[in-house]
Amino acid sequence: MKKHPNIKKEVLIGMFVGFIATAIGFYFYSQVFNHFSMKFIKKLITEYDYLGEILIYSVSPNLLAFFVFIKRKEDYRARGVIMATMLVALAVAVSLFL
Repeated sequence: MKKHPNIKKEVLIGMFVGFIATAIGFYFYSQVFNHFSMKFIKKLITEYDYLGEILIYSVSPNLLAFFVFIKRKEDYRARGVIMATMLVALAVAVSLFL
């Protein structure tokens, strides 16, 4: 008999992976691809309003995590990654209007 997964736990794991993938994407965007200092990134965000652009590139590794979970048939974890991505998008939207 197949054991049912703990849905809340699986979604939380997916959200955790989504937020970690976003942090890794931010690191790669700022340090590896562009060699920006954190001081310059703060200036881009505050003075030039580039928060949305930076976070769009930062959440792109979530796409990889999502498809890995789908391929492994871990649908609840994939839902968690989508939820983490939507929370980041919501945070960007709120920050742009405030």
